[in-house]
Amino acid sequence: MNNKRLFVDNIDYAVTPGDLEKLFSHYGEVRDVNIIEVRGFGFVEMSSSPQAQKARNALNGFKLEGRNIKVNNVIPLRRGVNKRALAS
Repeated sequence: MNNKRLFVDNIDYAVTPGDLEKLFSHYGEVRDVNIIEVRGFGFVEMSSSPQAQKARNALNGFKLEGRNIKVNNVIPLRRGVNKRALAS
């Protein structure tokens, strides 16, 4: 799977997109960072799949601003999948 996008969960509300970009840039070029502030999660896009894998392996469980973040590959939804069913 050619997955450059990472899902980052358990982000402290004080963490900024710049903070995540700085952290993830130690593992390669960061293309995009998006934090969903009211939910405590976000997405980081790296420039290549190997860089994303390296960042995921290094940062999953990393303590950031007092919280252990969870980093996983983004799994694209297939067509016809009921998003509400996934949320329950």
